[in-house]
Amino acid sequence: MSEHPSISRFRAELTSRGGVGRIVVLPDSVHTAALAAEALGCEVGAIANSLLFAATTAAGEAEPVLVLTSGAHRVDTAKVAASIDVIALKRAEPEFVRAHTGQVIGGVSPIAHPQPIPTFLDPALRAYDEIWAAAGHPAAVFSTTYDELLAMTGAREIDVN
Repeated sequence: MSEHPSISRFRAELTSRGGVGRIVVLPDSVHTAALAAEALGCEVGAIANSLLFAATTAAGEAEPVLVLTSGAHRVDTAKVAASIDVIALKRAEPEFVRAHTGQVIGGVSPIAHPQPIPTFLDPALRAYDEIWAAAGHPAAVFSTTYDELLAMTGAREIDVN
């Protein structure tokens, strides 16, 4: 059986950025941190959710912002908006997510987007030796470390909750 094109694109990008984690394609979609943690046998906090937001800029434009947060956290959008100097953050609509990431909600990876997206990383993920994140498809995940994720994404560390 051939690999889904979005997973293949992710795999190529992971390799080009020096990622050494393994990609796992699960039999079912794992579009929530709880489902992913259950399928992988890890703590929900070790799941790095890739959440795309529409950030309202001072010019009134909606710009994509990617927040990589522990599955044990909820993003405080007002706090994050203030810390990244935007007017507001709102959860992006599916079309916005697809347009900016090339991926669907539930499968958004931290990398492999058509254009670079400003990315912010929850330092709570540092508590885990192994982190799991989406690999471009709702049934695909990959393993990484905090330091590797930080290096591959060029993210800025910020408290998100």
